[in-house]
Amino acid sequence: MKNFILTTSFFTKRNFISFCLIFLISLGLFSQEPNKRLTEADQIFKSFGYIDARAIYLDVAQKGYSSSNLYTKLADSFYLTGELEDAVEWYEKLINTYPKDLNPEYLFRYAQSLKSVERYKEADMIMDQFYVITGNDKRAKSFIEKRDYLDFIEMQSGKFTIYTLSINSKNSEYAPSFNTKNQIVFASSRSKNINDLKLHKWNKMPFLDIFSSNIGEDQITLEKPVKLKGKINTKFHESSTSFSKDGKTVYFSRNNYTGKKLGTNKKGVVLLKLYKATFKDNVWSNIVELPFSSNEYSVSHPALSSDGTKLYFASDMPGTLGQSDLFVVDVYEDGNYGTPQNLGNTINTEGRETFPYISDSGRLYFASDGHVGLGGLDIFVSVPEESGFSKAFNVGKPVNSPKDDFTFVLNEDTKIGYFASNRKGGKGNDDIYSFKQVEDLITSCIQYVEGIISDNTTNEPLARVDVILLDENGNIIHQVVSDLMGKYKFNAPCNAAYTIRAKLNNYTPREVTLETSDTFEYSHYMPISLVSLDDLLPTTVEINVGDDLSKILQLESIYFGLDDSEITPEAEVELQKIISAMNKHPKLKIEVRSHTDSRSSYWYNKKLSVKRMRATIKYIVEEGGIYWRRIRGKAYGERRLINDCTDDFPCTEKEHQENRRSEFIIKE
Repeated sequence: MKNFILTTSFFTKRNFISFCLIFLISLGLFSQEPNKRLTEADQIFKSFGYIDARAIYLDVAQKGYSSSNLYTKLADSFYLTGELEDAVEWYEKLINTYPKDLNPEYLFRYAQSLKSVERYKEADMIMDQFYVITGNDKRAKSFIEKRDYLDFIEMQSGKFTIYTLSINSKNSEYAPSFNTKNQIVFASSRSKNINDLKLHKWNKMPFLDIFSSNIGEDQITLEKPVKLKGKINTKFHESSTSFSKDGKTVYFSRNNYTGKKLGTNKKGVVLLKLYKATFKDNVWSNIVELPFSSNEYSVSHPALSSDGTKLYFASDMPGTLGQSDLFVVDVYEDGNYGTPQNLGNTINTEGRETFPYISDSGRLYFASDGHVGLGGLDIFVSVPEESGFSKAFNVGKPVNSPKDDFTFVLNEDTKIGYFASNRKGGKGNDDIYSFKQVEDLITSCIQYVEGIISDNTTNEPLARVDVILLDENGNIIHQVVSDLMGKYKFNAPCNAAYTIRAKLNNYTPREVTLETSDTFEYSHYMPISLVSLDDLLPTTVEINVGDDLSKILQLESIYFGLDDSEITPEAEVELQKIISAMNKHPKLKIEVRSHTDSRSSYWYNKKLSVKRMRATIKYIVEEGGIYWRRIRGKAYGERRLINDCTDDFPCTEKEHQENRRSEFIIKE
C-alpha cells in the first residue's frame, strides 16, 4: 500500500479511477476468499477434524486475516489435540487482540497452555483474572485456595521412579490395566500394514485397538504386545479396559459401534460407549453394550472396584458439572446395574475429570485439568471416606509433568504401576511408562509438632517424659515418650486446636496450646520446660496449717463447668502439682474444699459441691497414689461466695465461674 500511494501522481484521472476500481474489486475478492475458507474450516472443526481445519486456519492467518473466531479456533485446534505448547501463541493473540469478545474459558485454557511451557507465574496471573471474572468456578476457587500448589507438588514429588518401555510405537499407547494373567492390557494405534491405516480425523492417527503384553520378571518391563483375541477389536476405537477378579469379564470403551452398525447422535457425531465382553474358549466374545450408555452423550473409561460391585467411569451425561465428570454405578450379582451417580464437586470440576482407576484399597486415581496441577491433564489421588472420597491430591513429579499425564494404575502389593503421557522424550504421540512407588503419597493435610522437653532451671533435656497430644475436647490423639535427648514428635491434622501435656515424676506437669494451620507438611517447634518440685516447693519453704496449698504452689484456679463435677484436662494439670507436692512432703495432709456458684437451689448446690469434692479427692488418691487418710474434704455449696454474685445480683459467666472452685487447705 505504501508503494501505491507514492506512484498515484503518474496516473491520469481516468486511469487512477480505473485502478481504484480494480483494487477495490480485488480487495472484495480477497475478503470473500478468507470468509469462504473459514466457513469451510468451521464445518470441519465442528465435526472434530481439528488438524484439517487447522491447516486452513493457518493459511488464512498467514495471509494477514485476523478475527476472534480465527484465533479461537486455531488455539483450540492445538489445545484439543494435546499440543498445548503451540496453543500458547494463538490464545495469546486472542486475549491481547480481542479482550472484549473473550469467553472466560479461554483464560483457563491459556493458563493451562502456559503451564505446558512452564511459564507458571504468567499462568497464575491469568488464573487470577479467571477467578475475578468467574467467581464461583471450582477451578478458580481451587487455585485461590492453593496458591502454593507448586510448593505442595514439590513436597509430593519424588515418590515414584519412572522407567521407559520398549512397547511404545510412533503412534499412541495409553490406558494400561491389569488382567489376571500377569499382563498389562492397553490401547494402541500401532498398525502392521498399510491397509490398517484408516486415520481418525480428530488427530490423524490410526484407530485404537486393545493389546496385551506379558509383564517381565522384574515386574516393570513389558514383552512384545499382541492384539486381544475375539470380537473385542473393530475398525473403530477400542480402549480403556477393566477386568473382573476372575478374569472372565472385561469392561471397555468403544466408539458407538454395535452389531456392525455405527451410531451417531443428533448432530451426526460418533460418541463413546461402554461395553462388556466375556472370556470363553480362549477368546473374548458376547459383546454387550451397557444399558446406561447413550447415543447422545459419551460414557467411557471403566474402572471396576476390587469386589466387582461398583463400576466407575467418565461421562458428559446430563448432570455433569464440567466437560466430563466421574460417575459410579452399582453392579448387581444378577448382571443388572443401578443408576449412575455423579461423584460430586469434591472430585469433579468445570474442567475434565477422566480415566478413573480404583486400587484394591479403594483409592481413586484419575486425570484432571480442573484441579490445580503442572499443566494439561495431571494425575490425582483421592482416598475413600464415609461420605465418598476425600479432596484430590496431586501425585507430584515425575509422574506428572507440564504435558498430559493420565491412565494411572498401581499394584499396591508390588508398588509397581503404569501410566501414559505425551511428555517430551517419548517415541510417539502418547507413551506408556512404568514406575515403582518408593514413598507413600501425601493424602491428607498433616502438620508436625516436635520439640525438646527440658528442666526449667538447668536446661538439661529430660528423658522418659510422657507427652500427650489432646484435641479441643480433651481426647487423646497421640501419646509418646521423650527420647534420651528429650525429643518428641507428633503428627497433627491441619486446621485444629490442640493441647500438649508433658508429665514426669518429681516435676510439675505442664500444658501448652497449639493451633495448626492449613499449610501442608508444616512443622511446629514446641519446646517445653518443666519445673522441678525442688524448685516449686523446696523443703525449706515455710508451710503453715491453714494455708491454701494452691496459693503456695501458685496454681491456676481449678474451675468446674456449670452443673458439672468432671475433672477437666486443665484441672488435671493443677491436681498433678498437688499430687507432686504431697509426694515430696509425705507428712503433708490437706482438706479439699469445694464451692459452687449461687445459681440453682441451696440444696442442689450443696449436693453438687459434694460431687465435686469427691471427684477431686478420687483423682488425687487414684491417679496420684496418695494414701486416702492424708486427704479429706468439705462441701460448702454456695455458702462462701467470693464476689457479689447472689441470686439477686446479675453477673457474667466469668464471675459465676470464680465461685465454682476448689481450695486445698493444709491441715497438718
